[in-house]
Amino acid sequence: MLLQNPHPFFPFPHCPPSTLLHLLPSPHSTTSAPAFHLDYAALHRLSGKLLTLSIFVYNGPIGRNCGVRNAKLLGRVLLPIQLPTSFSSPNTFHNGWFKLNHEMDDKPSHLLHVMVRSEPDSRFVFHFGGEPECSPVIFQIQENIKQPIFSCKFSVDRNYKPHSQPLSSDSTNNNSSRWRRPLRGSPVAAASMITPFVPSPSSDRVSRSNAGAWVILRAIGGSTVSSCSWKSWGHLEAWRERGPIDGLGYKVELFSDNGPVNAIPIAEGTVSVKKGGKFCIDSAILGSKWLPGEGFVMGSTVSGEGKVSKPVVQVGVRHVTCMPDAALFIALSAAIDLSMDACKFFSHKLRKELCPDQQYYSFS
Repeated sequence: MLLQNPHPFFPFPHCPPSTLLHLLPSPHSTTSAPAFHLDYAALHRLSGKLLTLSIFVYNGPIGRNCGVRNAKLLGRVLLPIQLPTSFSSPNTFHNGWFKLNHEMDDKPSHLLHVMVRSEPDSRFVFHFGGEPECSPVIFQIQENIKQPIFSCKFSVDRNYKPHSQPLSSDSTNNNSSRWRRPLRGSPVAAASMITPFVPSPSSDRVSRSNAGAWVILRAIGGSTVSSCSWKSWGHLEAWRERGPIDGLGYKVELFSDNGPVNAIPIAEGTVSVKKGGKFCIDSAILGSKWLPGEGFVMGSTVSGEGKVSKPVVQVGVRHVTCMPDAALFIALSAAIDLSMDACKFFSHKLRKELCPDQQYYSFS
């Protein structure tokens, strides 16, 4: 799939405000800090209101074993928070110690250090105007305004052999001229299937041992698909999970300057096949050097199998310095969405748009 930018020098307008609400433990603690994202709609609804934050503290894992909760409740604290009307700068709501009181005992037995802080977390929001396999326009959403920002083309090439060329970090795609037709604008990113989605032996499912794969590519120079070179940016594997949860399994790696030799795993998880879900990359979880700072990197909605899918993609502003940066994340989200169809049981029929042998998804 090819992504093209019809306005090469068109700047991104500022996206809707959003914020991260952090609960930070004592500076001497090694416990990770939970964070909650409040989007534009939530901020608009809650700004200026007094809220109560409830914090429950347990002395162990809160999972259940044979129906019995393993952890013991040590106590809880109730923290009133007055949300400001503006989140343009960081806010600290509380920084200090609390006495923990158990519901059945008024006598405090433990102390808890809590810091609650908010930080601006602006995001770009993009919306596919249709299902990815139908070559929709990609819109950027700013509050109630939809602005077309990328054109894209989902295309096929039956003559292309995915293993005929080595995967490198700086390779020219000699097959780009085989795409059905150039899109309007300059190419910026693409997602190309490099390993077909085929069933495991004696099975009708794509298993993890023979996962299908996509490579995410950045366009280098050139004003048309046939004249530009392509640099490999990332790699996506997808498969159909086995077990009690029927889900789409995925793994994403980011290529280094040396290509796939020292690829960095940046996301791995499962999305429900029946209900769908959200694909997300969070640098705070990754701890990788490739993404500066902590917090949200990107997220994309994924519809369940057989449902109409028009992904909504959010990308953290700090991770976008130019149009191609955003296009790479959008191409990745398209590949995730298309993998949901590609991992259907092979006893089921695919839509006509997905039946040809090889698929490409590209943006501009």
